[in-house]
Amino acid sequence: MSPNSNPARPNSVHTRQHGPTAGLRTLVVGAGSAGTALVRDLHRTPDFGLTPIGLLDDDPAKAGRLVDAVPVLGPLTDLTALAVHHRAQVVALAIPGLAPQRVRALATAAAAAGAAVRYLPSFLSALRREVVGSDMRSLDVNRLIGRHEVHVVSSDVRAVIEGRRVLVTGAGGSIGSELCRQVHAFGPSELYMLDHDESNLHRLQLEIWGEALLTDDSLVIADIRDRPRIQQIFRDLKPEVVFHAAAHKHLPLLERHPSEAVKSNVLGTDHLVEAALATGVERFVLISTDKAADPTSVLGASKRLAELIVQANARDARNLGTGVFSAVRFGNVLGSRGSLLSVLAEQLRSGSPVTITHPDVTRFFMTIEEAVGLVLESGRMARGGEVFVLDMGEPVRIVDLVHNFAEQVQLAADEVEIRYTGLRAGEKLNEALFSEGEERLPTAHARIYATVAEHTAGPEDLAGGLTGLYEAAAGNCDPEVRRRLAELLPGYRTPQEAPVPALSSPYPDGF
Repeated sequence: MSPNSNPARPNSVHTRQHGPTAGLRTLVVGAGSAGTALVRDLHRTPDFGLTPIGLLDDDPAKAGRLVDAVPVLGPLTDLTALAVHHRAQVVALAIPGLAPQRVRALATAAAAAGAAVRYLPSFLSALRREVVGSDMRSLDVNRLIGRHEVHVVSSDVRAVIEGRRVLVTGAGGSIGSELCRQVHAFGPSELYMLDHDESNLHRLQLEIWGEALLTDDSLVIADIRDRPRIQQIFRDLKPEVVFHAAAHKHLPLLERHPSEAVKSNVLGTDHLVEAALATGVERFVLISTDKAADPTSVLGASKRLAELIVQANARDARNLGTGVFSAVRFGNVLGSRGSLLSVLAEQLRSGSPVTITHPDVTRFFMTIEEAVGLVLESGRMARGGEVFVLDMGEPVRIVDLVHNFAEQVQLAADEVEIRYTGLRAGEKLNEALFSEGEERLPTAHARIYATVAEHTAGPEDLAGGLTGLYEAAAGNCDPEVRRRLAELLPGYRTPQEAPVPALSSPYPDGF
């Protein structure tokens, strides 16, 4: 008996969709051999966390056909409408050999319905935008991050973006570029992509539009440290929604060069917030980091100050009814440029030892889709002054992630050599999402929490301390920058003062 004629199949599908093991509602694009095999694999392996609810195919002969009790709903041109109608949370592209332009068009159509995108041949290709494995089983994201991936963004985000002028800073980076792709799918009247790296901007425009003539106003070359330039941009372009992703974010480098961290992460944010207030920006979202919670590093301290600048000005903006300012904190993002996943894949490919700072070090992980969804949803839900955090479950031991990754790419345990390097200055053994003094508050989204400072200082209260910090950074006086950071953030200790956990005993390679 063929799967299509099995009368028990519809009930089993129904149970999967609504029972405790239900996966994300998934539309499969392509009803050929790859799509058919994918639907059957997803039914057989609920651990993937995806429940197929329909397929799309341009062959009219396949319309209405059942594939393992899952119907072919219509052509690819109806992707957005069908995804909205069937409340799809994920769209899986299962047509091997699609041209990159076609993939971009389908991904844009899926994003317009608030659906995340998965690609064959691998989950890893969705995370790193390059083909690495042989099929979707080559990387189980849920095993790597220690929880089920959360579908964050909703179609309600369209109300915040559609028809508005949107500016994304740091647009050429991993998070910034993914933000641009998804924002573009929600129909802004203008999308301005700001970065100081012209090559990144050229690549990004090529990816989004399929061409990069560099002749329109969508690309903006600027450095957020340049106050007059930022003010000019806001006056001329008049953005209504701003997503601020530009930052220095490599922790060890910023420990060595704290003045540079202040110039970009603190002063740059100050310039943007000032310009946003002066030009009446409706919504401003700062992208921060979990390292800002009880910071022990220059990176964490600089991003915590950026959060305080946003919160201080949010209070005044809220009182005046001029705009909504908020921030979001990320954990480590799998698939971002220079992230653990890309470094790990390269080390395993080359046969080099995998370097880990400490055998007990843990981190919170999220996917690019979760990170960008958190930014967009936070922009929608914000009332002013919140710092939003995604519920990322329990932290993951880096050692466990390495072994899980190696197992999924068919490497035996004895083929993975691990070398422990020791924690570097400013690094924590375990990260936290909230500071000890912050209260975790529920939001309209079940998996997003917020914290709001009850006694936020006003801009005038911060100004004096920031002036001294900016002067020290401008003079590249790193010891003075560290001292000023400690003054502005009670409880923050410089690396010289903070004890660094050491290995309790020497661990052999391959432990």
